[in-house]
Amino acid sequence: MSLKEFAGQLPDFAKDIRLNVGSLLNEAVLNDQRKYGLLLTCAHGSGYKPLVEAAEAECAPKLSPEAATAARAAAAVMAMNNVYYRFTHLAGNQEYRNMPAKLRMNVIGAPGIDKIDFELFSLAVSAMNGCGMCIDAHEAVLKKSGVSAEIIQTAVRIAAVMQAVATTHSAVA
Repeated sequence: MSLKEFAGQLPDFAKDIRLNVGSLLNEAVLNDQRKYGLLLTCAHGSGYKPLVEAAEAECAPKLSPEAATAARAAAAVMAMNNVYYRFTHLAGNQEYRNMPAKLRMNVIGAPGIDKIDFELFSLAVSAMNGCGMCIDAHEAVLKKSGVSAEIIQTAVRIAAVMQAVATTHSAVA
């Protein structure tokens, strides 16, 4: 099932979400690796299996195996990092910020695709998970590498819409 068909199952009160999915699929700001990589990353980041299955079907013909693996890896590693770094950021005790994380996250250094694309995937999931520290860190890398605000905003729009699809569908399925 395509993402558009999946979104078409949303109730009428979520018509805006359905329309936004269609808009994202026609998005021209991002190249296909970024667009479909973000859709797949955010589906996995949502943790909602029916959306993951639709995104996998939609993205399979558009992404290389390496890009699909990197998208999944970004969602997985950010699921861990966003919890840890959100804690260190929000905890009143500043001591935690200076302690080593002791978490394996090798995929960030060697994602198997262009580092900037992986950073964009990581930023989107960090936005979904509400980790301000991770958002700032990934956005800084992207800006330093010359990525435009429009591309960054588009990545976060994809995250917002995919999270809305997962949340709404899971509530009515």
